[in-house]
Amino acid sequence: MDQEEVSKPEGMVSRGKVIAVLSMRVVYTLVSLILGLIAMALMGSAVYEVWLVLGDTSELVPALLDAVALLVIGMAVFDVSKFLVEEEVFSSGNQVSEGGQRNTLIKFLVIINIAMLMEALVFVFTAAKEDISLLVYPTFLLIGSVLLVLGLGIYQKLTEGAGR
Repeated sequence: MDQEEVSKPEGMVSRGKVIAVLSMRVVYTLVSLILGLIAMALMGSAVYEVWLVLGDTSELVPALLDAVALLVIGMAVFDVSKFLVEEEVFSSGNQVSEGGQRNTLIKFLVIINIAMLMEALVFVFTAAKEDISLLVYPTFLLIGSVLLVLGLGIYQKLTEGAGR
């Protein structure tokens, strides 16, 4: 009887853990799906906006710059969606080594940094055409991106031997 009483709580804890893990996978899957749909809507909107102004050469360059910005943001959102599926849904429950966690963090930060750099470049061209005094904002974005690259390099150097 003592063994039966001991095994019941363990079974309940195990069952609760399984339910928690499955529910978290469902949540991450839904969030990833929604992010993916938003990303595709952003990219589709970019293509549609360019399509609408193809005949009007005076509006084409601003529409193309807006489209590049939307495409960059859409790709960044899609990469985050893909990242969530890969890391939280498919590899959830697997023990990830320190090296694996390090690579995951680096990959995620590189995605964010690429999006920041692309957005800053688009913003530079937009600000240069509209008002030169607006160039201070993309400059700060570029500085932030450079600082992120420097921080990432320092992080990689400091964690060089992790997980090997």
